[in-house]
Amino acid sequence: MKISTKGRYGLTIMIDLAKRHGEGPTSLKSIAQANELSEHYLEQLVTPLRNAGLVKSVRGAYGGYKLTKEPSEITAGDVIRVLEGPITPVEGIEEEEPVKRQLWIKIRDAVKDVLDNTTLADLASYDPDGGETESYMFYI
Repeated sequence: MKISTKGRYGLTIMIDLAKRHGEGPTSLKSIAQANELSEHYLEQLVTPLRNAGLVKSVRGAYGGYKLTKEPSEITAGDVIRVLEGPITPVEGIEEEEPVKRQLWIKIRDAVKDVLDNTTLADLASYDPDGGETESYMFYI
């Protein structure tokens, strides 16, 4: 399974919104500028996130987007599934011979476990310098 720019940039949007949770709406322009990404591309990604009920838009001069739930209630898996589809390392697992099927299922379950147990709150609080914020190490 390869996560495309859709999944990566969509997660970037959601992490930024989680960091600013409770501060009011955040514009895509500010997210794009802070991460050196295309605002137009982010606009395309936020639509499925809004349709899935993960974000809501606020109109007006000080409008933008905000999370519909607490950052601790939205997982990386929620975001990736909306933008990338089901989490599976290979197509047609059911047709594989049993020994290979078992391997693919273990890989799928490990990836799902990491994505489903990593919340936006976890990602928003990550400190690469290892300061006060707890760092996370993921094993697959």
